[in-house]
Amino acid sequence: MTSTPDPQLLKGVLSLLLLRLVAERESYGYELVQRLRVTGLSEITDGTVYPALARLEREGRISARLVASRSGPARKYYRPTEEGYRALAEGARNWLSLAELVTPVLSRPVPAEPAPPSEES
Repeated sequence: MTSTPDPQLLKGVLSLLLLRLVAERESYGYELVQRLRVTGLSEITDGTVYPALARLEREGRISARLVASRSGPARKYYRPTEEGYRALAEGARNWLSLAELVTPVLSRPVPAEPAPPSEES
């Protein structure tokens, strides 16, 4: 069963995911939506991804070029800039470091009720 991630949590990491995907393969917006859905983010929408791509482009972390398409209008393909590669490396390092700290705490079984406060020394 795939659960829908909290939109606020996803918002915090979406830029990193997009940078990672375009670092792996130059892609256009709808293709990125599809690739994210394949990872399990099944309910991610165009309305979430396109504004994030526009923000990354404004920040100079990705660049875009138009490529003619046989199935319709030209597509805008994205790839990381040097700044994008730096942001990806730093962001991934920070995210993985945070996950390493948070995961053991959140993985503990949740008790039925909180324990009484400990004695102050």
